[in-house]
Amino acid sequence: MKPQTTQNMKRVIVDYSKLTDAILNMLVEKYPTGYDPKDIITFKNAQNELVECVEVRTDDTIYLVKVSKRLVAAMEDFEEESYDDEESYEDDENDTPVDEMSDDFDD
Repeated sequence: MKPQTTQNMKRVIVDYSKLTDAILNMLVEKYPTGYDPKDIITFKNAQNELVECVEVRTDDTIYLVKVSKRLVAAMEDFEEESYDDEESYEDDENDTPVDEMSDDFDD
């Protein structure tokens, strides 16, 4: 299947309050240390208001996620939660199941 050109791709502007985990994950993967001013796309919307966004893409969609302090906090929280989940899983793998533990307790 041939990748779509930018002209044929669906464009979606997403506000912080409507972020899905999938979009948030794409943001964290693309901007693991946060985004720089050069990453911000600025344009005027239909109400002639200045809008600042960062871009992430899937095969068929360009997401422009509105930039705000809440977005930065959400990305940091999401990354911490993902790290905590991975760390917790790794800890579980190293634990000895209860039924395999020795009965050699000092009474």
